[in-house]
Amino acid sequence: MTISEMFGQSGSLALLGMSVVFGFLIVLIIVISAAGHIIRALGLNKDAQNTPLAAQPAKIAPGGIDNALVAAITTAVKTHRNE
Repeated sequence: MTISEMFGQSGSLALLGMSVVFGFLIVLIIVISAAGHIIRALGLNKDAQNTPLAAQPAKIAPGGIDNALVAAITTAVKTHRNE
């Protein structure tokens, strides 16, 4: 077996291996997506029924600034500068 034959064989083996991995990843994505659709269809997703943190209203003044947070940061900066 010559070197060129070995390179050809190793190249085809590498392509075969990458194709198998790519195919497995595609199948994995399809199975996970199908499982997600099935879980949502059966109503088994209990986490989606809870209110997410982003949807909860924040304790911020109408102007968009939390006055208590600004006061705490200001106090911390003044204390740090005085030390």
